[in-house]
Amino acid sequence: MIIAVIGAGEPSIEVADLAEEVGQELGKRGMTLVCGGLGGVMEAACRGAKAAGGTTIGVLPGSDPKAANPWVDYPICTGLSYARNVIIVKTGRAVIAVGGAYGTLSEIGHALSDGVPVVGLRTWGLIPGDVPPDSSILVAKNASEAVEMAVEAANTREHKSS
Repeated sequence: MIIAVIGAGEPSIEVADLAEEVGQELGKRGMTLVCGGLGGVMEAACRGAKAAGGTTIGVLPGSDPKAANPWVDYPICTGLSYARNVIIVKTGRAVIAVGGAYGTLSEIGHALSDGVPVVGLRTWGLIPGDVPPDSSILVAKNASEAVEMAVEAANTREHKSS
């Protein structure tokens, strides 16, 4: 199973540590991690996944595979800049968002609009208009819970599409 990890390109130390823990949890469970392949949350998550024996895919914004962080096993060059965000979230059977700015918010939007489950760990919350807060993003308390929730949501998604 492939799980997408998205988040801040320039995270705080705390958020980077959470992303690394998410990567470790995915690696321990034999999950493949897909991300944007660059630094910040992406690099920390890949480092954690590799430390636990996992496999990583980096969907890069440009055309140079050497731009990938050193923990990416499979760099995918797109030349699409931010448009690659759609590829990242559609590749994952679920998405884990760790921290993040507007790029992360766009990925969350693409995922939710396409029915891809999103688990949030210290990330965006959605409040559409004058209605109660949106509960589309599953909120996790820690890395282990985030991975557990993502895997469960991905499995539920698989059963619905069978």
